[in-house]
Amino acid sequence: MKEYFVTEEDVKAFMQYLREEEKEEATIEKYNREVQVFYIWLQGRAVTKEVVLEWKGNLQKEGYAPGTVNGKLSALNGFFRFMGWEECRVKFLRIQRQMFRQQSKELTRAEYARLLDTAHRTGKERLELMMETICAAGIRVSELSYITVEAARMGRAEVALKGKIRVILLPDKLCRKLLKFAEKQRNDSGEIFITKNGKGLSRRQIWREMKELCGKAGVESSKVFPHNLRHLFATTFYKICRDIVKLADVLGHSSVETTRIYLLTAGQDHVRQLEQTGLVL
Repeated sequence: MKEYFVTEEDVKAFMQYLREEEKEEATIEKYNREVQVFYIWLQGRAVTKEVVLEWKGNLQKEGYAPGTVNGKLSALNGFFRFMGWEECRVKFLRIQRQMFRQQSKELTRAEYARLLDTAHRTGKERLELMMETICAAGIRVSELSYITVEAARMGRAEVALKGKIRVILLPDKLCRKLLKFAEKQRNDSGEIFITKNGKGLSRRQIWREMKELCGKAGVESSKVFPHNLRHLFATTFYKICRDIVKLADVLGHSSVETTRIYLLTAGQDHVRQLEQTGLVL
């Protein structure tokens, strides 16, 4: 079998390709990290399918979750396809379709309210409104930069990501809060959530600020991250409309199957439903 060797130049070229394909910066960072870790692990060895399978096996032995392993393999397979090394690509782990979310990651509405209250009491006004915006509008953290003064005035934001353009509708009450905050910050145009230097907040900074709030709010750290606010929005919205197609449109999903993942409830809910069958006599 033909042998291939990874170089730093190859990795850089792959990253440039991803940028030209207009991939999200978070995706580019993740792919770069995973390919770099694989490159270091190789220690100068040639890349063959057998070597990649060895890498896959090591990840499983080290206790990585199947979804995490598949995420790493996705980055490598993308790199191999870019390089034209199709024979080095390996299959993903087969994962049984999930029926429920882990309880340790289920953010409740009460916990969400505690996070907002704690942010308010500790003077974290920007963080409070930022979390409220992500949750109330059901947006991705990468879409936060599209929440501008102009968008708050119109009650809608036009987002262009992943080669798609979608419109995010903003609740009136949220718009009033956003405009009041912008006025207080003497910001009459552009992004609302910015640093003191006028730059947009990074995903890492938002993540860190939310994690720092956990202890004071008495909420488990495993439940507090930006995307979980979007999950809370999805489950809350669905309970009101009971229309998964409409929810998919609101979330900007092209597939209802993706939306279904957002509606997974904690295992305890399934246990309660099983109890209600009354089949244990």
